[in-house]
Amino acid sequence: MLLAREVSFATDECIFDEGGKADRFWISYTGTVALDVHVPGCRAAVIETLDAGELLACSWLVPPHHWHSGGRASSLVGAYEFDATAVCELRWKDPELDHALLTYVAGAIAGRLRSARVRLLDLYAPHGAGEVP
Repeated sequence: MLLAREVSFATDECIFDEGGKADRFWISYTGTVALDVHVPGCRAAVIETLDAGELLACSWLVPPHHWHSGGRASSLVGAYEFDATAVCELRWKDPELDHALLTYVAGAIAGRLRSARVRLLDLYAPHGAGEVP
């Protein structure tokens, strides 16, 4: 069963759109990807930039399987693209794989939440309010 294939994305190419069907995910090995969210009446706001070696998308794991943000290549990106359905089928058959994958994705989600918190504090909190003692 083929789980992943190598793909590349040109600078400024859309990798996935907020609200679209999340049926795959990527782990990059080169380049950077900007995660963005739709802002009515404005262009999409970048909420985080991911570097090589990072999981580009987490929405494939949790229903309703729609992207919670968009992803656009900030530079030439090389990545491994995984078929989410095939990976989930393997997870259900192998509890160790399931645990390892859930731990990995949970870590990525926790990192994204920390980044979002810092970004919100940078935008809206009084200067220094987000600093950790």
